[in-house]
Amino acid sequence: MESSRTRGRRRCKITLTNAPVAMRFGEINKLGEKLHAEIIPADATSMDDLANLFTKSQEALGGKLDFVLHSIGMSLNVRKGKEYTDLNHEWMLKTFDISSISFHKMMQVLWKQEAMNDWGSILALTYIAAQRVFPDYNEMAESKALLESFARSFGYHFGTRNKVRVNTISQSPTMTTAGSGVKGFTEFFDYADKMSPLGNASAEACANYCVMLFSDLTRSVTMQNLYHDGGFSTMGMNPAALNL
Repeated sequence: MESSRTRGRRRCKITLTNAPVAMRFGEINKLGEKLHAEIIPADATSMDDLANLFTKSQEALGGKLDFVLHSIGMSLNVRKGKEYTDLNHEWMLKTFDISSISFHKMMQVLWKQEAMNDWGSILALTYIAAQRVFPDYNEMAESKALLESFARSFGYHFGTRNKVRVNTISQSPTMTTAGSGVKGFTEFFDYADKMSPLGNASAEACANYCVMLFSDLTRSVTMQNLYHDGGFSTMGMNPAALNL
């Protein structure tokens, strides 16, 4: 990432990536054009693709990286409507590989390439189902728990060697393609909004929170799972959720 001062605001240069199979939908191309960002396709489960991604990113950005965001989640069992008590375990392993092990693979490639600048920041998005039971979230709950553990464990190594921070953000339910595939998601979205004193945190607010955690304002924050959920994670019951 390269940055410069423009009209009093900090600007940065980034690269974008998505799975090659998803490129055909074209949405990332629109975002790339808007941000003037180079797009480098990569399968996050492939070490070779990740090595190519970070090598080309450093070439495109003119040096080592200041920040990296992992925002990946997919469950074949959820997509196929499998109940938690009747999961296909081969699909479960694929879920773990895509949704959480890819985070470790990503960091391992960054580590071996020494691709991160000192005092950089690595983030991943997670969900409170890693700590609480949400039956219809299926094996994605275990996947997010594993993701958060990788952040803590690799956070030690990156912090000790490079002063690089590694954190996870536990976001409110958000209207995404992956989220909308969970049974009863719309109803739960409304429930969480009523339970949270501040309401659900929006996708844009989450993006702003990411930017803060990428910045030098949070240089001493690492190995943390940070709730960005309008207060949902601390609530027991809210009368608003019972229409009282």
